[in-house]
Amino acid sequence: MTFVWKALSAKIRAQGDVVLNVASSGIASLLLLGGRTAHSRFAIPIAVTEDSTCNISQGSDLAQLLITTKLIIWDEAPMMHKHCFECLDRTLRDLMRVQDCNSGSKTFGGKTMVLGGDFRQILPVVPKRSRQDIVSATINSSYLWVSCKVLRLTKNLRLNTDEEGANIEEIKDFAQWLAQIGDGILGGPNDGYAKVQIPQEMLLPSTGDNIATIVDNIFPMFKEGGCHQEYMESRAILAPTLDVENAVNEYMTDLHVAESRTYLSCDTVCNADSNNGILSDMHTLEFLNGLKASGIPKVGSPVMLLRNIDHSMGLYNGTRLIITRLSEYVVEAKIVSGHNAEQIVLIPRMAMTPTNTRLPFKFQRRQFPLVLAYAMNTNKSQGQTLKHVGLLLRKPVFVHGQLYVAASRVSSPKGLRILISNDDGESNNYTTNVVYHEVFNNL
Repeated sequence: MTFVWKALSAKIRAQGDVVLNVASSGIASLLLLGGRTAHSRFAIPIAVTEDSTCNISQGSDLAQLLITTKLIIWDEAPMMHKHCFECLDRTLRDLMRVQDCNSGSKTFGGKTMVLGGDFRQILPVVPKRSRQDIVSATINSSYLWVSCKVLRLTKNLRLNTDEEGANIEEIKDFAQWLAQIGDGILGGPNDGYAKVQIPQEMLLPSTGDNIATIVDNIFPMFKEGGCHQEYMESRAILAPTLDVENAVNEYMTDLHVAESRTYLSCDTVCNADSNNGILSDMHTLEFLNGLKASGIPKVGSPVMLLRNIDHSMGLYNGTRLIITRLSEYVVEAKIVSGHNAEQIVLIPRMAMTPTNTRLPFKFQRRQFPLVLAYAMNTNKSQGQTLKHVGLLLRKPVFVHGQLYVAASRVSSPKGLRILISNDDGESNNYTTNVVYHEVFNNL
């Protein structure tokens, strides 16, 4: 799909017109020329509601840019809440009045929008809400959808058929299997939850330590003491839950023999939560320091950014990097993917406030905005392309599209390995696939 966006952009820009490329996630925006996240480009509020508008003033530079724009391309649209699109729609209807007095009655003020994405992938995250709430949050549940014309791309371009020794028939079968996983037609009729069989050639045995088994298969060079950057860039272990992701990252850190450094964080309770002084007395520095956060990696470790830092350098939330040097005040790293791949960048410490709603208070921690990325959460892997993926299913997937996203990150079926572990520790070749079929109704 990225090829289509680049072709459209090149054609229209060659005619002297303006094209804005945005994406719902930082990692997807890295694949687009001049790409930005939609929240950043359009100043969409973080806490968006059905009445929100973008923070763009009439007469501002951003307003003038939007007025002169010929085309807006929005990638990974299905993973963004429909209120974000409606927010931009209301803003453009207002901004375009300076050129068209009838813009208030036109979708997006008359601007041409190209929305791209795959409804088989993970849908908008709606914390602690029901299946129906998630489906209702998608773009095709919005009033804007009646103005959209649906076009379909039927070929999986992520799968590399030009690779030396590639079996074309095997790749076609794998592409069909992925599509059936995404459409939820494997495992027979179901209400969204079905048991699907994993091909034997993709399975890893669940014997003893599951983490050790999948690490030995995806990162075999660690046993030999090797850790080459090119080797680390194309591999990752995926898991549907954060606890498994953290366990794998800790295991890999213990195996990784390389230069390391100890950094001290600074923790404070946010002022808004400490006006009465009670929380400050209760949540001591010792308590705050005991709250687990991401550990600092070693030289050669793959990491992922947790914050948007520099749009021009492609440093977004979700950008993958390889640590090259640990200094006293900054971390030096090499960007793995995107238009700025191979660039060396410096990552500073930042004041970060965890967004975990389960915490009864807010605290601020000054630390490097990095997390180890030997293992990744399935949600964070959207937009990534890897040669070798290990999917560790200590627990089955629990939301629409997770199994499809994890299995479709590879460029070759030979690069996918799945380890399924039941509560009793025994393995089998069946796992749960979650697909909300109603999301496909009006496509």
